[in-house]
Amino acid sequence: MRRILLTFLKVALSAGLLYLALRKTDFVALGQRLTWASIGWILLALAVCLVQVVISAARWHLVSVACDAPIPTRQAARYNLIGSFFNQTLPSSIGGDAVRLWLLARTGVGWRAATYSIFIDRAIGLIALAVLIVASLPWSYGLIADPAGRTALLIVDALALGAGMGFLIIGWLPWSFLKTWWVTHHIHACSVIASRLIFSPSKGPAIAVLSALIHVTAIVVAWCVIRAIEAPVSFGQIFQLIPPVVLITMLPISMAGWGLREATMGLAFGYAGLAAHEGVNVSLLYGGVYFIIGVIGGLVWIVSAEKAAKGASPIEVPDEVAAVQ
Repeated sequence: MRRILLTFLKVALSAGLLYLALRKTDFVALGQRLTWASIGWILLALAVCLVQVVISAARWHLVSVACDAPIPTRQAARYNLIGSFFNQTLPSSIGGDAVRLWLLARTGVGWRAATYSIFIDRAIGLIALAVLIVASLPWSYGLIADPAGRTALLIVDALALGAGMGFLIIGWLPWSFLKTWWVTHHIHACSVIASRLIFSPSKGPAIAVLSALIHVTAIVVAWCVIRAIEAPVSFGQIFQLIPPVVLITMLPISMAGWGLREATMGLAFGYAGLAAHEGVNVSLLYGGVYFIIGVIGGLVWIVSAEKAAKGASPIEVPDEVAAVQ
């Protein structure tokens, strides 16, 4: 019952935000801006998305090895695609991460190790995104003149960076109760593994480069969408605007980010002195590209050996593992 209620709330919030963001959108005019040349840019955006899937898989591979849940990069990329299907196409509270966890755990590595790998991979991605936004603040301040926009950017990034740094600090604290209480024990263990990876002389640089590339590819996807409709936005501008939008869209309060992303992108464009409706247009096409990737992931899931092996078995995560997440 609780899952049904949460799903309903997410759908309602997405629908409400989409209505507010799209009520002044001229879909006829947007359609007229899509030409044959636009198809090439959209195809390029899809190709970049697939590259992003592989890069994400490479980082997950490194994390999984550190968690004693080793998964080859090729298999990780396949699981990422399948996860994108559940993230983008189904009104479900399961989510792509839970599906990836389920698929990895079924390989025999165990629920704990699989959960650790997913949780740490996500945490590292959040930290990398927050650091990227901080590093670009001098240029962002030059782009966003609106005081409210600057304040919002600082608050969002400070919360994300604080959460990431707080997570890492937990692993360095000597307090014994962190290792004895059930929940803190798992968080502490994940923090120790994450710190070991990030500050490793051998794996740390690779983790940093892969994390940066994941976010850069997201920016390139947005740039391809901008070129598809010939929106008057430069690459430098979209480089500053996309990371904060992605950060806010990571909040699990809407279905696959729909509605929240459009509303946030419209506000971001407005704060930057750009046309807010262009931000909504870009967000719709940006989300559409990732929706198509989700459809591709659905096809991968349909023909996957995992589904064929136990197609009738439900995707359920044990309660104790769900608590760790």
